[in-house]
Amino acid sequence: MQNGISRIILFISFCFLAMKAYATPGINMPYGVSPISQEIYNLHMAAFYICCGIGAITFGVLLYSLIKFRKSKGAEAAHFHEHLGIEIFWTVIPTLILVALAIPATIVLKHIHNTEESALTIKITGYQWRWKYEYLDQGISFFSKLSTTQDQINNKTKKDDWYLLEVDNEVVVPVNTKVKLLVTADDVIHAWWVPELGVKQDAVPGFINENWILVTQPGTYRGQCGELCGVNHAFMPIVVKAVSQAEFVKWVSGHQKVAENKLQDDSLDKAKAAIAAHHA
Repeated sequence: MQNGISRIILFISFCFLAMKAYATPGINMPYGVSPISQEIYNLHMAAFYICCGIGAITFGVLLYSLIKFRKSKGAEAAHFHEHLGIEIFWTVIPTLILVALAIPATIVLKHIHNTEESALTIKITGYQWRWKYEYLDQGISFFSKLSTTQDQINNKTKKDDWYLLEVDNEVVVPVNTKVKLLVTADDVIHAWWVPELGVKQDAVPGFINENWILVTQPGTYRGQCGELCGVNHAFMPIVVKAVSQAEFVKWVSGHQKVAENKLQDDSLDKAKAAIAAHHA
């Protein structure tokens, strides 16, 4: 008897520890730094607590029945075939719970794909195995790929804190600015996923999917390709750097100058090639 009670206490303690899992980094999804990530988190936690409540009631009744009506106390099983009231109860109650969860879930889903009033548009294209970013209004375009060294990957040197989560070119966005994301792919299906921004959007060849981000705090936020896309799937990190509006304007100006210089160099090379071909 004491052994049975000890197991019950241990089980209840485990349930309480599970309910506190949200406070442990790495176990639960992050609260995030964007309004939509926080909406997703709140919806997730509401569903989590409802599930905990259902589990507590279900296992509570089960444990009470096992202890109260155990054979050693002379309890005998009841014999009946059906009970209309119970069947209605366990059909109506779950239905109401699902409806109660479906309403806020639908609202959040609508918010996820509402790209209206965006101040900046970035087209994201997934490749095997890198990302291409095009700032459509600023005329900026660049590729972003893994910058982790091969020595780290091959275990020849010590792995740093951002192993497989560092890139050569970061995505830079201004804080408190709604940014529309146009996500597609050039070869196979990828997925642009940054947990702290609350975005995970499939990149499908031939289709352009819309999503958006609005970062409220300056900082660097990291993600990865969220769709198995081939042998180097793990080597497609994403780094988003949120900066002030003034820093963003400076960054745009610098990249535009680089793009202009490259365009001039390309034009000069083409002119030289044309002259050389003419004389030939």
